[in-house]
Amino acid sequence: MRGIFLSLCLILLGEASAQTNRYVVYFKDKVGTPYSITQPEKYLSAPSLSRRAKQNILATEDDLPINPAYITKIKTAGAKTFFSSRWLNCLLVECTATIASSLKQLTEVASVEYAAPGSKLKGGRVASSSNKFSSSQSQAALAQYQQLGIDQMNAAGFNGGGFNIAIFDGGFSGVNTAAAFQTTYQQKIRYTYNFVENSSSVYAFNDHGTEVFSILGAQSASYNGGAKDASYFLFVTEDVSSEYRIEEYNWLFAAERADSLGVDIISSSLGYNLFDDASMNYKVSDLTGSTAIISKAASTALKKGMMVVNSSGNKENDGWNYIIFPADVKGVLSVGSITSTRTLSNFSLGGPTADGRIKPDVVALGSSASVVNSFGNLTTKDGTSFSCPLITCLVAGVWQAFPALSAEGVYNAIVRSADQSFNPDNFKGYGVPNFTAIKNYLESTLIEDQIVVSPNPVTNNSMKVIFKEPKDGDITVTIYDLQGRILSTTTMKMIWQNNPLEFDLSMIAAGVYIVQVKTQTVSLTTRLVKI
Repeated sequence: MRGIFLSLCLILLGEASAQTNRYVVYFKDKVGTPYSITQPEKYLSAPSLSRRAKQNILATEDDLPINPAYITKIKTAGAKTFFSSRWLNCLLVECTATIASSLKQLTEVASVEYAAPGSKLKGGRVASSSNKFSSSQSQAALAQYQQLGIDQMNAAGFNGGGFNIAIFDGGFSGVNTAAAFQTTYQQKIRYTYNFVENSSSVYAFNDHGTEVFSILGAQSASYNGGAKDASYFLFVTEDVSSEYRIEEYNWLFAAERADSLGVDIISSSLGYNLFDDASMNYKVSDLTGSTAIISKAASTALKKGMMVVNSSGNKENDGWNYIIFPADVKGVLSVGSITSTRTLSNFSLGGPTADGRIKPDVVALGSSASVVNSFGNLTTKDGTSFSCPLITCLVAGVWQAFPALSAEGVYNAIVRSADQSFNPDNFKGYGVPNFTAIKNYLESTLIEDQIVVSPNPVTNNSMKVIFKEPKDGDITVTIYDLQGRILSTTTMKMIWQNNPLEFDLSMIAAGVYIVQVKTQTVSLTTRLVKI
């Protein structure tokens, strides 16, 4: 009996070692690579180089592709090779555990990491009806665009034209067939790739990406996305049938592909923390912005001049009550969810990060968000998955309106002008952004070398308006509360010799206010704190 048991164990062990799984091979260096940082055009597209040039970003060593000779060695050892990462110097392979063990012995290899069980990278089209995304249907009016001032942004002609947006998700079922997507499908989708199944097919698998995409790019008589003039790059990175580290690597590969194609903005309604294999799980203490694979990928994407907009995550019954990765990255515009009355959605995950930073960054409507489904019908859904693309619309429009900004400049303008930027918290972050507030902030910033309101904060009831260049003519100074109500307005004849002008604020209580200074040629709108 004991011999039979031992034989059975050996058989099972042999079957386990013979099973093909997915692994990621990390290399020690890029020694001997035929590529050079002085010739980035060999591995980056013209749009990618253009985006970088506008932001004074040069190619660095992490842009260099893996040494092809290293990949040849991996193939010779018996592994099937697939996607590679320039940024993390690693390669995705499919092989048995025995071969994976042998790869660790190669002199060029730093480590071999188990990513997921089984083989899946066949290049075929395999649809899945599974849905592990957290969302539920509810009833609501279409109000999400007005809440962020996107309706005014669009009316001013800023619909994302000239900008490239990549969407990372689990599938885009119906985008190629539903009437509401046909204009965008035929005219605005520039590239598709499915990193889960290794094919260009993305129009199956799941409709979560479809609904996310609709907020950005759907066009019909009853529904228009907030960034309908942008160009789109659709990537399937999420395997809706399971949860393993491989999906973080898919996100990494997609981010690098997006970079090389010249994408400006990544919109990701995805995030990770716990997996089907508990040994892969992250801890709350890992929320540093630099621990998780996907966080490393998002952080590098920022360094390459792309904006990354990511959901903060939804509460599940798993005991995790903080944002998920990569929403923890500094500079990633992580998005929580609010209701139509601006209260925090009960499912929206918040911060802080493990190192004490405020998260999420901003919030938008995610409770009863209006979307178009794979059949082309208007419906409503709940989740930070849907507040994320709303903020992406805002990013695209702001960047179109102020094209000289860097990605970091867009991020700063959105965060610093949001409605609780002077009192952020770990529930709504810096609050609800608005296109008009962002526009006023940026226009004020652009003329700060001409007009200064000082001191700020005010401590002794006296506010001064200082002109740095000679100004004559009428000047109007108006003070508003945060609800837009006028508290005082003063118009006077400006005489340069009277500069600076002094205003008594004794009649105004301590708090945060908006001050607008207008002359015949310039206008400054800024926030003022009185303490």
